Amino acid sequence: MRVSVIGCGHLGIPHAAAMAEIGHEVIGVDLDRAKVDRLNAGECPIYEEGLPELLAVHTASGRLRFSTDLTEAAAFADVHFLAVGTPIDADGRSYDTGQVFGAAGALAPHLTRPCVIIGKSTVTVGTSRELAALLARLAPVGESVEVVWNPEFLREGHAVEDSLRPDRIVAGLCSQHAEDVVREVYAPLLREHIPLYVTDPTTAELIKGAANAYLGMKISFINGVADMCAAAGADVLQLTEAIGVDPRIGRGGLNAGPGYGGGCLPKDVRAFTATARALGASEAATLLRAAEEVNESRPAAVLTLIEQTLGRRVEGVRATVWGASFKAGTNDVRESPALAIATLMHQRGAKVTVHDPYAVPTALARQPELDYAEGLEQSVKGTELVVLATEWPHFRHADPVALATLVADPVLVDLRNLLKADTWRGAGWTVRQLGRPPAL
Repeated sequence: MRVSVIGCGHLGIPHAAAMAEIGHEVIGVDLDRAKVDRLNAGECPIYEEGLPELLAVHTASGRLRFSTDLTEAAAFADVHFLAVGTPIDADGRSYDTGQVFGAAGALAPHLTRPCVIIGKSTVTVGTSRELAALLARLAPVGESVEVVWNPEFLREGHAVEDSLRPDRIVAGLCSQHAEDVVREVYAPLLREHIPLYVTDPTTAELIKGAANAYLGMKISFINGVADMCAAAGADVLQLTEAIGVDPRIGRGGLNAGPGYGGGCLPKDVRAFTATARALGASEAATLLRAAEEVNESRPAAVLTLIEQTLGRRVEGVRATVWGASFKAGTNDVRESPALAIATLMHQRGAKVTVHDPYAVPTALARQPELDYAEGLEQSVKGTELVVLATEWPHFRHADPVALATLVADPVLVDLRNLLKADTWRGAGWTVRQLGRPPAL
């Protein structure tokens, strides 16, 4: 099929590359001319595991190309994916769907034959209905433009894998024709027995928010329990292993850490909380808000752990933070717990150096007041404290013996419970891990 993907960011680029990989001819559309030129040259402006290679293959083959011209996209394709951003609104609680309606409104005058618009962005309930009305009014073919809502469930750092091998596909639609188009678009994936859930558009809009809100509550729950473990002298890793085998709970996502971040989870929990309140589900809104509050408290809780480990305040301490991205596998630093912790330490008077294998440029653009190091060894020279804040394998494989010779004081706070503490202690390091007693 010929498809367009409108919006080339953390969602649109992986989706466009995946559509090309499964056999479609694809045009990606973005307003940023410099970004489009880089993409057409096979250069990836974001980091996602496996994405640069996939992009290079399909731009070279001619199956995938990029443009700034919606007229070209409308003439080329009969299926248009909307993958533009929906950042949190000025009120801090709901989605700003301006880019969704802006892109649809700009595309509509060029739609001169029947087509299907497939929304991928995470949106407020009712968006697809309003979008269908807008397109019917502005498109020359009127109501022959059908709208489907097909929310993405990508995990940043795994966007290629989740695009090519998703655990499910959800399509909110209103006609058999729209369902037929969805089945044709995703036919190569459906042949691999990936389940397709066909719903009405409103349910599809709620599914994504519900999934991320639940994950946010799960992460906040285990982080709250980690605080309890720290106070009681218990071990959060042993606790999570024991409760994670319960199929009603599950181990996935049940990892204590410095909190959730990124471009999706924080805004989705906020927006889902606001949706619950708007729908009059006040108890659900209270529960969701509690999860937000636990997440918002993480930097301060981490600072307390750091200062307990040091035995003094961080003021004047030379500190290294390992990690800038909000999670491993991506260079996305939006609402990154690692950067929030580094920034808080900086504000409290510490001299902070941040190292990340991929996210230094994006972090520098967002938090230029911090110092940055490109190399692992360079990052720890003369430091009095190392804080591991992002779970990159790069840090798991670090050599504690060699690094101990470079630091001023071998003190490590592992906020991801990533390292083998005994190995590091054997190399002379003082090690504290989140939610675990000092001896473990």
